[in-house]
Amino acid sequence: MVEKAKKSNWRLILTVITLIALGVVIIGLHKDILTTFEDLKRVNLFALSLLLPIEFINYHAQAKLYETTLGTLGKKLKYWFLFRFSLELNFISTIFPSGGISGFSYINLRLKSQGVTTAQATLIQLLKTVLLYSSFLLILIVGLLFLAISGRASSFLILIATSLITILVIISLGALFIISDKHRINSFFRYITRFLNRLIKVVRPKHSETINIQRVEEIFTELHESYLTFKDNKEALKMPLLWGLLANVAEVSAVYVVYVAFGHYVNPGAVIVAYAVASFAGVLSVLPGGVGVYETLMTLVLAAAGIPPSVSIPVTIMYRIVNTLIQIVPGYIFYQKALSPEPNATNG
Repeated sequence: MVEKAKKSNWRLILTVITLIALGVVIIGLHKDILTTFEDLKRVNLFALSLLLPIEFINYHAQAKLYETTLGTLGKKLKYWFLFRFSLELNFISTIFPSGGISGFSYINLRLKSQGVTTAQATLIQLLKTVLLYSSFLLILIVGLLFLAISGRASSFLILIATSLITILVIISLGALFIISDKHRINSFFRYITRFLNRLIKVVRPKHSETINIQRVEEIFTELHESYLTFKDNKEALKMPLLWGLLANVAEVSAVYVVYVAFGHYVNPGAVIVAYAVASFAGVLSVLPGGVGVYETLMTLVLAAAGIPPSVSIPVTIMYRIVNTLIQIVPGYIFYQKALSPEPNATNG
């Protein structure tokens, strides 16, 4: 009974925190929301409605990415569970911005009931991140080609695109370099764990080891062993990479569709580079949904590509509001169901 009461309190606290964070997002965007409703009078609603099937394709691709990577580890999870899980994860990452840490935490918690270990869940999320970044490199290159053909590939845009490509490559290779060696991964995370324990000790002086170092070593030793499964079977990464590419294409297409809804057929290359910059910075933002940072960077990069703010600002606001609602509303519903006393009910 005591354990059930604790779980109920935990769910209640988490629900309250979620609602507060959601309120912050709405308050931060309230002016943009009002502007969006005004702009609806002058947009092609049919073109705007294409966001629904495009986002369905996006989450279908994400679900299949999870399905194929988990399958390689011998975990057969149902497609519909993974589809809903992808929406839940997007909701968590939007409402609780933390550079992706909230996403890693949630996937461990959510997949535990499906027989997926902490190490396997961590590896799957890490692989998803690397595959999405890797596949987006191809889209960035295509974007630069579009800009070059139209004569809009300025030195500034080339610098931005190449810098992003370099950062994404370094992050991806760095992560793989660490987990590819058992000694490296244990040393790296042992250092991180000790550092975090020192920070926590400032707040909780009586707890010298809040995070158990031995347990962390066990988890990341298993993470390395799971990684070897993919290393020995590189063919298993081909389909996940293609699904990641499809997810990225869907997201960029969603932005472009809003331009079409406003009657603007702009250079796709400009949209690709602007989306990449805004999304990357939005992940690092401490504000829910990257409010303010995303819109500002999109406008600046698009202006550098020859798209005036008078065109890009209404489109960016419309895209942000409509696309966010399409994703976080079902994400919130599925997230709340996941917090229900019977989490196994989400397996179907």
